[in-house]
Amino acid sequence: MERKTHTIDASNKVLGRLASRIALLLRGKHKPSFVPYKDIGDFVVIKNVSKIKITGKKMEQKKYYRHSGYMGGLKTIPLKKLFKEKPDEVLKKAVSGMLPKNKLKSEQLKRLKFEKID
Repeated sequence: MERKTHTIDASNKVLGRLASRIALLLRGKHKPSFVPYKDIGDFVVIKNVSKIKITGKKMEQKKYYRHSGYMGGLKTIPLKKLFKEKPDEVLKKAVSGMLPKNKLKSEQLKRLKFEKID
């Protein structure tokens, strides 16, 4: 199996549309030999993640949740704060939600890389 490397420039691209394209490449659905139980996807390198577009009122309204497992342990972080601190984490969470919830998910996410441009 031969894995290619796809480099995507994320500047002025909409978050959800870009995430679905990345998920497709990570799974390998663009290949004629695709089968759902095999990990045959490619590597994806993303540039200019901080210049991504977020449509609508998501920047003010969207929140990410996690729970510690204890009573009252629900933590929320707004998209605006997370995007300012770690814009690559926002894209990674969007792609992660579009991948199947099975043992291949973590292996496929390892092939998603972010290029730091200063």
